[in-house]
Amino acid sequence: MCQDEVIVETKLPLPLRARGKVRDIYDLGDSLLFVASDRISAFDCILPSGIPCKGRVLTQMSLFWFEFLKG
Repeated sequence: MCQDEVIVETKLPLPLRARGKVRDIYDLGDSLLFVASDRISAFDCILPSGIPCKGRVLTQMSLFWFEFLKG
């Protein structure tokens, strides 16, 4: 079950490589960490509010397709 907290910005103790409309990318040295947030954008503008659990759903969809295509 999803909580009501909306995550629109991440602040991990890692080097931030890039911040996109929805995802933040952190540098782990030999790999990258993609963090999907709850941010929403419209017409290339990031809106101040977010959608609860959007990041979690995006991550689950990505994991499904990575596993499916690895097959």
